[in-house]
Amino acid sequence: MSNLITTRISGALRSPITFSVLAGVLIGALFLVGTGADPVAAYEAVLTGSLGADGIGSTLTTGTSVLGMALALAIPLRAGLINLGGDGQMVLGGITAAVTGLYAPLPAPLTVALALLAGMAAGALYAALAALCENHFGVPLLVSSLLLSYPAVSLASYLARYPLKEPGSSLPQTRALPDGVALPAFGDSTVTWGLVLVVLAAAAYWFTDRRTAIGYEIRMTGLNARFSAYAGVERRGLTLKLMSVSGATAGLVGAIGVLGFPYRFVDGSLTAPGYTWTGLTAALLATAAPLGTVIASFFFAVLQVGGLAMERTTEVPRELTQVLQAIVIVFLAARLRFPSRWFNRRKEAV
Repeated sequence: MSNLITTRISGALRSPITFSVLAGVLIGALFLVGTGADPVAAYEAVLTGSLGADGIGSTLTTGTSVLGMALALAIPLRAGLINLGGDGQMVLGGITAAVTGLYAPLPAPLTVALALLAGMAAGALYAALAALCENHFGVPLLVSSLLLSYPAVSLASYLARYPLKEPGSSLPQTRALPDGVALPAFGDSTVTWGLVLVVLAAAAYWFTDRRTAIGYEIRMTGLNARFSAYAGVERRGLTLKLMSVSGATAGLVGAIGVLGFPYRFVDGSLTAPGYTWTGLTAALLATAAPLGTVIASFFFAVLQVGGLAMERTTEVPRELTQVLQAIVIVFLAARLRFPSRWFNRRKEAV
């Protein structure tokens, strides 16, 4: 047992992901030294500002959206499919949840549940449209999913600015949801039960990936699509299913964002933080593995929230954390050749 644990720890330390993160942190420190800043103080501010008593709530709130979008994009990515329409699916889920919350003639708890389901359905149907474009019209999924985002975001913007706009407000936002139509929060924090829903989605993804036949088919398709086709996996059907689940997850993130503070749909509030691209970065860093996606999402949430604290306390711009994300991905992409060849040459030399 001890040998197994030692082997796993050794494998984790030699993992390309670990190498990429450590390389990013080291190069970030060199950047800080070059600008005359103290890297130790800067990184300490990142950790304190994101994991301290004053920052952990913001980290978990941000992590809810980042993890949700990372899962949404990791699900098709596991099969080698790239969904770049996360913004459109998330925004469509958010505006659908807002409309449901405003007009559903049901008690508040049932309205919340219906708003979540409606947001998921809207995201799923819109993502399925991108899959149908590839399956029946030959439009690559990467292109169809990305281009379909623009009309969805524009539609939501129109609804928030005109038909659903709050009277007398100068902001492009819908009317506030009725009293009680909101996800319960944990104490006085901004963390809501949306975090629990996203964690349950991550658990379902892990179980499906590791314990079901369709999870095996998805992994095999991602590793070798031609082999999986010979084995009887129907590519078109799988694409439609995965995109539907991906869109439903993105729609859930949008609905959670509306059913939490400020309890309305605000134009741009879901897309401005860049949850889709941060989630895609996390999914790529983890190679779409379920547990790795959760860890990578939390890592990027820490960077995002900690970057603001670092800027306040050390005057180091928070853009440094975005540089760190980029460096990590660059090293991850290059991990394949440099480390393996370097270690092989060392073995040959010995």
